[in-house]
Amino acid sequence: MTETKALLSRVPLFKTLPESEIHYLAESLTTRQVADGTVLFYEGDTGQHFYVLREGEIQIVKGINTPDERVINVREPGDFIGEMSLINRDGKRTASVRACGPAKLWEMTRADFDALLTRHPNLAYEMVRVLSNRLTDAHNNAMADLIAKNRALEEANVELAQAYEELKAAQAQIIEKEKLERELQLAAEIQMSILPRVLPKLHGFTFGAKIVPARAVGGDLYDFIPLSADTLAVVIGDVSDKGVPAAIFMAQTHALIRSEARQNRSPRETLEHVNQYLLEMNASGLFVTVLYGILNRHTREFQYARAGHELPLVREPDGNIYVPPQGQGAPLGIFDFVLLDEGTFSLPPHSTLLLITDGVTEAMNAAREQFGSERIEALLRQDMQADAQALCDDYLKSIAQFRGDAPVHDDITLVAIQAA
Repeated sequence: MTETKALLSRVPLFKTLPESEIHYLAESLTTRQVADGTVLFYEGDTGQHFYVLREGEIQIVKGINTPDERVINVREPGDFIGEMSLINRDGKRTASVRACGPAKLWEMTRADFDALLTRHPNLAYEMVRVLSNRLTDAHNNAMADLIAKNRALEEANVELAQAYEELKAAQAQIIEKEKLERELQLAAEIQMSILPRVLPKLHGFTFGAKIVPARAVGGDLYDFIPLSADTLAVVIGDVSDKGVPAAIFMAQTHALIRSEARQNRSPRETLEHVNQYLLEMNASGLFVTVLYGILNRHTREFQYARAGHELPLVREPDGNIYVPPQGQGAPLGIFDFVLLDEGTFSLPPHSTLLLITDGVTEAMNAAREQFGSERIEALLRQDMQADAQALCDDYLKSIAQFRGDAPVHDDITLVAIQAA
């Protein structure tokens, strides 16, 4: 017991836990021993356990037992494994895990993992930090690998004829592009796994949502977070950049909002806490606009706080469009004191709430004309019979028709809530 407590107290994830919690973990955690080459779990499995490596080394593998098998990382004693399947809504493992030599691990069930986070919510912050570092390292390693291979290819081709050089350069570009696309696809899969897989259920309301990234990896986010049988948190956000850095920042923001939402704080308090965490973690200079609201099915009220995000739109039962007064608000991740716009309104039967990112209003056609708020409100009035999901689908069709062959410059995200 004493040795186990000493080992647990040196695990980075547990370093802030009180001695009583370390003692509890030492008594409750199961130790699992595996032989060299043992596959702990496979990519795509449904995960019910979280692991902390005690001894040995573990490989993180994509495409195991296939021609495309690739070891993307090696975990050492003190590292945690299997957290993504406990965070993702579908509970699927995002990679396979294989022992490279004899190893010992502490095993924790999903129920014990959730209970530990409830007792010590600061662990969620530490996990977000580690996950963010892992995503950043994966991105940096991929880019360094591409650059190194490109330079080696250029040096090898110095003595070739000009025509052959041009051919080899073209081949190198194709290889680099395909490699980058594979890495971006991996990042996109991680990002999309964070977003809701199914729409929520709340008596008296139906829901719809759509997200279209401008690139393989985008910076928009949305989520539905059940708070109780009668209340549901709804969030939509837009990171200031696009691509892998924005996706990493989006993942941080998403995890922090979910963690803070479970503390049953008001929308203002939730965003204030998230802002402080982002300021501590943000070394990239990015920021995010967010609208976070709580829907109460009994009162039919939607109470929200808005951090520099697009205003909500409400189609009232008579077809009129209500837009709340615009107060002052600033994005999260910039200032210690964040300026928030707050509001509350009701959603009577047969009304519809629409939340969007600025990629909707600022979608442009070939003439550089924006889709604009007037078209958004007009479509909201016209689609009186469409359900919440159909409304989101109709918006995407209308934007695509308006844009024509013009490129997509920004992520597009819509969330609709319809009162029955």
